[in-house]
Amino acid sequence: MGKHITKAAGNVFAEARYRAAAFNDRLFSREGASEELGIDRSRLARIELGSKNPFPDEVLMMSDIYSAPELKLYYCKHMCPLGKDFPDIKPEGLDRISIKALSSFRKISAAKELLLDITEDGIITEDEKGDLNKVIQTLDEVSEIAQSLRIWAEKNLE
Repeated sequence: MGKHITKAAGNVFAEARYRAAAFNDRLFSREGASEELGIDRSRLARIELGSKNPFPDEVLMMSDIYSAPELKLYYCKHMCPLGKDFPDIKPEGLDRISIKALSSFRKISAAKELLLDITEDGIITEDEKGDLNKVIQTLDEVSEIAQSLRIWAEKNLE
């Protein structure tokens, strides 16, 4: 068994590889991981040391081989200019996700009524813009919970 990563400690791709080594010994080394991924070892090193960003197809391979679907979301949020406004999803247990989901379902009911009140006349007035932002925040919260559940399911229901 290899030693824990040092120079790349804190890099999400290196950490995911090291966690995956618990079920695939070849992933303890960059050499083995590069062969599994089909990525040059020096390129993988630069990705794990943060001097190069991975390509989307490399992230997909890492996500699959490392059983780390959160890498896709991390890439989209932190490395792709199109995803910079996406919510930052933290991996959580099913119990926490469920509680958050139930809480947000309650908020959805109130947001639904508020949205109907705002849009019934087909015009959004200046004083309704704040309420519309509340509706959008609630929908963002639901979206974030849905993404958390998707990541949990991908990791645990293979």
